[in-house]
Amino acid sequence: MLRHGSRSLFNRASASSMRWRRQFSTDLPAETAEDTKFVESWKKMNPNMDPPKTPSAYMKPRPPTPANIPSKLTVNLVLPYDSVLSSKEVDMVIVPATTGQMGVLPGHVATIAELKPGILSVHEGNDVTKYFLSSGFAFIHANSVADIIAIEATPVDRLDPNLVQKGLADFQQKLNTASTDVEKAEAQIGIDVHSALNAALTG
Repeated sequence: MLRHGSRSLFNRASASSMRWRRQFSTDLPAETAEDTKFVESWKKMNPNMDPPKTPSAYMKPRPPTPANIPSKLTVNLVLPYDSVLSSKEVDMVIVPATTGQMGVLPGHVATIAELKPGILSVHEGNDVTKYFLSSGFAFIHANSVADIIAIEATPVDRLDPNLVQKGLADFQQKLNTASTDVEKAEAQIGIDVHSALNAALTG
């Protein structure tokens, strides 16, 4: 009896989830259709004025998801003041997500990942280029494009181990002498970043 009851409950739950399933980004059309209902309502209320444009009117249509998985992953690494990588075709990237190191290959499922201080590895054949990222987000699109938005990105080979050790010691001292929650939080952030820098150099 309990077995039949659980089966009935499962069937009801699965039917409900199928009915309310939201569309994935890959299910949506490549081009955004005009919101005809909004335009019609606008023209009824303001027949002498053109309807306002929405943000989608200024955006390029999203590239369609290819039928076959491409052989390369297209990567963009962007900082607030610079574009480090632009439409670079690579074999794989490994990003320092807050949930752990995340490898991204061509054909990766669409994902948004928050980044923590750590190493971004860019793999091109046997060549691996490493950047230290302070924080940011990675947007993995269904069309095998990865947009990585970071606050700071520095090639690992340009990091100075002595400065990293000094910075770590300074922030540990600040944490020990901090008297307010704000000072403690700032010191802890400094320790986290410099610990990640140190791990990047020693690992």
